[in-house]
Amino acid sequence: MATSNPSYTKTSIKPSLPSANTQNTQVVQIEVTQVEKISKPWLHFVAGGVGGMMGAIATAPLDVVKTRLQSDFYSSQLMKGHLQQTLHGQRVGHIRSMWLHFYETFQIMANVYRVEGGRSLFKGLGPNLVGVIPARSINFFTYNNGKNLIASSLNNGAEAAWVNLMAAAVAGIATSTATNPIWLVKTRLQLDKQNSDKGDYTRQYKNSMDCVHQVLKKEGIPGLYRGLTASYLGVVESSLQWVLYEQMKGLINRREKLRNRLGIESTAGDNFFEWLAKSGAAGLAKLSASLLTYPHEVIRTRLRQRPLADGRPQYSGLVNCFMTIWKEEGFVALYGGLTPHLMRTVPNSIIMFGTWELIIKAFS
Repeated sequence: MATSNPSYTKTSIKPSLPSANTQNTQVVQIEVTQVEKISKPWLHFVAGGVGGMMGAIATAPLDVVKTRLQSDFYSSQLMKGHLQQTLHGQRVGHIRSMWLHFYETFQIMANVYRVEGGRSLFKGLGPNLVGVIPARSINFFTYNNGKNLIASSLNNGAEAAWVNLMAAAVAGIATSTATNPIWLVKTRLQLDKQNSDKGDYTRQYKNSMDCVHQVLKKEGIPGLYRGLTASYLGVVESSLQWVLYEQMKGLINRREKLRNRLGIESTAGDNFFEWLAKSGAAGLAKLSASLLTYPHEVIRTRLRQRPLADGRPQYSGLVNCFMTIWKEEGFVALYGGLTPHLMRTVPNSIIMFGTWELIIKAFS
């Protein structure tokens, strides 16, 4: 991969390399990888942004449903019919409950389409894209270059799980801080109710700019950063996802390195299988991380909801939000919207990481 740029290859090979062929190969591979990451930081920035954009567009309707299921504005829809826990007054099993989650997701999506129109399924996509592109660009840029910097300065250039974890945490904090106002606007727009013929719905925000204007006017600059503490909790999820992905990707790369040592030339089918395996690994990593850390998603959405009629926020903070939901709605409410979340984020991660891998490989 790196041999396409002779100047980088030349700087990566040291005269004092050990004589063992396998050792030489490993050292050269490590050096070339490090030089590539240092010389092309923009590549991760662009590839991450493009990957995030593709994933967001493909899964926008499920994102709208997920946000509504997480909020208390739509809790009545969850309770009606007791779709989550009971059916006609009788408790249902886990398999039946799972099916009802899927049914509920598509039922709400159909209701949004019928009452508010097809465009409502993409409500918030504008600020979502405005947020996703820089967020993924910052995240992939900071993680990949931060990983190289941490490994070089603290671990003699070697990659390790703790190096991945540190880089992912730094990337997550940087991303959350930089993009929180955008996510707040997206959440407010997705929870904003559309007018209907019956007059059952009212709409508070005209568009993204009107939302920003009203937030600044009524809540001040701190209002744009509501939910930031919950976003920092989300760093745990993104960090876990990166670590799991890197571990699974390492297993895939070992297979490719073994084939190279055996002199087996990779075919187009082999390359496609490798890319498919890495994309699937991204989806599996996201699934695992989401299941372990999902409640922070609900808390973050609740903290970003618009204030009460008197201007007071509905929750005073992270702990108050968590305790209020637990006390008034039960533990299950902390997993509200989990099904559409997984239906959205897993394919989103597959598309995003798959696109990122393609761009990195094409331009490296």
